[in-house]
Amino acid sequence: MTADSPVGLETPGDAAPDAAMPENAASEVTSAEFRRMPVADMIEWIGRNGEPTDPRDDIDADSLVRRFPHLGAVATRDVTLDGPNGPLPGRIYVDETAQAAGVGFVWAHGGAFLGGHLDIPEANWTSLELASRGVPVLSIDYTKCVRGVHYPVPSDDVLAWWEEARSHSLEWLGVPGDRLVLGGASAGATLTAGAVQRLIDAERPVPAGLILVYPALHPDPTDPTAVAPKAAHLDGLTMNFAGSLAALTDPQVFPGWGNGRGFPRTFVVACERDAFVPSAEAFVRTLERAGVAAQYRLELDSHHGHIDEPSDAGAHRTLAAMREWLGA
Repeated sequence: MTADSPVGLETPGDAAPDAAMPENAASEVTSAEFRRMPVADMIEWIGRNGEPTDPRDDIDADSLVRRFPHLGAVATRDVTLDGPNGPLPGRIYVDETAQAAGVGFVWAHGGAFLGGHLDIPEANWTSLELASRGVPVLSIDYTKCVRGVHYPVPSDDVLAWWEEARSHSLEWLGVPGDRLVLGGASAGATLTAGAVQRLIDAERPVPAGLILVYPALHPDPTDPTAVAPKAAHLDGLTMNFAGSLAALTDPQVFPGWGNGRGFPRTFVVACERDAFVPSAEAFVRTLERAGVAAQYRLELDSHHGHIDEPSDAGAHRTLAAMREWLGA
């Protein structure tokens, strides 16, 4: 659940659940119009039309390199996963001129489980910045929860990407499989943390580390004690992902319900002006009780989805902190 621009979903209270679908919904809507739709209309619209167009004209790769010349040395390569639910795109980022951090990173963007793709800044800019600082990245996509899709479909995709990354880690990222870190933002954080829980439950190797940025790790990220969200808009997104009432209390779906045992060292970043802070903080406490080395960072004066905006000062601070933690 994120403010990624193509989907534009914000934290509870930023959307108007009772707004009507715009008259031009059959063709194109602005990001602002899309955010004002009820969740059911969002899901229907995006299922028929795809994601709304991002109005920004300075977030493509060439524009990012012009804005941040240090990104120019990063080489990218597109790869495709023959996933359990069909082909999925991924993108490799490597800067051979950067001082190597000694780890590789598998990164999943957010998008409220409805949208997001490899070209949004949360995926592309984040990967470019980390690669330019010596952390080779595999940015991954997954099946969205539209047209009747629910859990476990996107989770299966993330798990499949993880296994593929481990088997190709030397070829793709230049590091052994046991030096791969997994991470994600918002919905991507939910999926990657859930994937780790599934690996633990299956007694399979877990990543060397985990990074969660403004995560939604509970059915109601604003109240980690609640089984179902109180806000109608958030409840619609949560149920659309989970697909059933039973899934709402499953730690493989919402890892905040788990006991944290078996998780690798974990870095959790929350934004001060994000309603989802309670979910992040509760999960950190769970990891600490389990004896996991957990580091928590509250990015001051920042909003949910801040690393999807390259002009956000807090985003630059967060990326620097991620690189420092990855290299520790």
